[in-house]
Amino acid sequence: MSLNSTWAIANRSTQIQRLSPASLAYLGDAVYELYIRSFYLLPPKRSHAYHDMVVAQVRAESQAKALRSLEPHLTSTELEILRRGRNAATGRPKRLDPEIYQQATSLETLMGYLYLTDPQRLNQLLSYLELNPLPQVKDS
Repeated sequence: MSLNSTWAIANRSTQIQRLSPASLAYLGDAVYELYIRSFYLLPPKRSHAYHDMVVAQVRAESQAKALRSLEPHLTSTELEILRRGRNAATGRPKRLDPEIYQQATSLETLMGYLYLTDPQRLNQLLSYLELNPLPQVKDS
């Protein structure tokens, strides 16, 4: 590895550390939804069936539940990222309990952070999720 490569990696790491939790959550929301969409892609369904299944999993209540199931597997660094995400969660929708919103935002923050810093770890944590195939959604 050259000196320039080492500097570039260190610089990227520093830049990632400077990202706000809101920025990480913004990215993490997309990463998590893409994972859920991929999980439910097979067997093939109609678009509205995909939508219903995915929305059920990416809503804040489901994300909070997923976070609780992952917490025993998290490192101290990952727990710190969760704390930063929780503390940055503001402006929640009126229908949500603030704690649920904070947990969902924390999960999204962690997903965004790991996507940028350690994709292997992200995949490992996502594999711990206990996503069961949802009941068949009518394809009419």
